[in-house]
Amino acid sequence: MVIKSKLWIEVEGEPVFGRGRRFLLQAIDKYGSINKAAKEINISYRKAWSYINAMEQRLGIRLVERQAGGKNGGGARLTEEARDFLKRYEMLEEGIREMVDKKFNEIFCKK
Repeated sequence: MVIKSKLWIEVEGEPVFGRGRRFLLQAIDKYGSINKAAKEINISYRKAWSYINAMEQRLGIRLVERQAGGKNGGGARLTEEARDFLKRYEMLEEGIREMVDKKFNEIFCKK
């Protein structure tokens, strides 16, 4: 048996951040493009924009710096605040996973 759990953050009952949005930010970081990131995680560009705007509004921080297209093309990159937020979220996920695994073993793996 293996235990699985999900973690997400809400502000005033509205989802702000979770696994899917983490994947979006990580893909933006990897590709330097919102469009490529959206394709990577199988969502539309419009939905990606919607997620980014909602996260930034609800968290009150800028997550993605955007550069409009043009002669040299556009792009996107994570802000330092976004990198810090991702790091903290990953620490939270790991801590939750450790607690859940420990409790699961205590309850289900006792002999």
